[in-house]
Amino acid sequence: MKGHVRERSPGKWAIVIDLYDEQGNRRRKWHTFHTTSKRKAEEECARLITQMTSGNYVEPTKQTAAEFFDEWLDFIKPSVAPKTHERYAEILQKGVAPLLGDVVLAKLKTDKIDAAFSKALTSGRRDGAGGLSPRTVHHMRRVLIKALNQAVTWERLTKNPALATTPPKIERKKMLAYDAEQTAILIGAMRPTRMFIPMLLAVMCGMRRGEILALRWRNVELGDNLRQIAIVESAEQTKEGVRYKEPKSGRARTVSLSKTVVAELKAHRARQAEEQLRLGLRPDGDSFVVAQVDGNPIQPRSLTHEWIRLVGKTELPRIRFHDLRHTHASQMLAAGVHPKIASERLGHSTIGITLDLYSHVMPGMQADAAEQVDAAIQRAVKAKP
Repeated sequence: MKGHVRERSPGKWAIVIDLYDEQGNRRRKWHTFHTTSKRKAEEECARLITQMTSGNYVEPTKQTAAEFFDEWLDFIKPSVAPKTHERYAEILQKGVAPLLGDVVLAKLKTDKIDAAFSKALTSGRRDGAGGLSPRTVHHMRRVLIKALNQAVTWERLTKNPALATTPPKIERKKMLAYDAEQTAILIGAMRPTRMFIPMLLAVMCGMRRGEILALRWRNVELGDNLRQIAIVESAEQTKEGVRYKEPKSGRARTVSLSKTVVAELKAHRARQAEEQLRLGLRPDGDSFVVAQVDGNPIQPRSLTHEWIRLVGKTELPRIRFHDLRHTHASQMLAAGVHPKIASERLGHSTIGITLDLYSHVMPGMQADAAEQVDAAIQRAVKAKP
């Protein structure tokens, strides 16, 4: 195997590589390489020969990055959740493709991707009002790496050029949560509304929005000896509608209920049954705990819109519905609940996630622990004869 370079026009070189089969017949491969230096063209020729000799050569194609993204999205659709696929499609087709979609896949290099991400940070918004957030660009980079890994597997690329890109620096957002006094005000404000029970399950049990809207009465125990909720599924909204899937952590969990929550759920069940019986409906174990007047489930987006509307009528800080879950977690840890118990209650896959998310609550706990250890040692010192 041998090759040579030939200048076609200023700044444009042809790399010609001679290949020979077992019978000695010659076949030529032609590559176009843009450079003003003959030496660089010769170096590229040597690199291609090395790849061919080692078996790492990838036949160049004219497929663009945008065309590959569409192919990859079709390939992964059966193996990922619908919501995940929608998110990947949005990131690649609306975020990455406008920046890199016209580039031939085989010519996609790290410097081009870095330049595209820099442009996204400064002027990437589709409405022309500035750049995208570092977190959004981080997601773009993560999905691009995943897609291009498949291109390597399919032998469209020799290596993934996105792996060597520089990730944007992400500043952690301040955790928003209500304190005990604000939570009491919230409970009073929401009590007359249909938001009361979903709010209570979030702020007193740490349940996610989807878990609340998928909860059925058969999974609720309100007895004297057993007071708990079994969280076995979660509602997820996609373009096709609402689907019910396993919880985010991938496994079911149980959440113990306080006497206050038990009393409120019993009263809610009685009101709900009376309401539905007036419509000729007979609620049972399959009925949703949080439902419309006619017993039909509530869409996640509808709950969010109603929360925004109602909390906007109060004097409380405007926080997301999901921040009620953070409220429950922060108040648990501030009250001295062991992080392992908090992690199990919240449904985190590891205690490390809990400690990482709520480290801002830890300093007070550490101070208390230091004082408790000191007090125990001092008692022992004084008791020593």
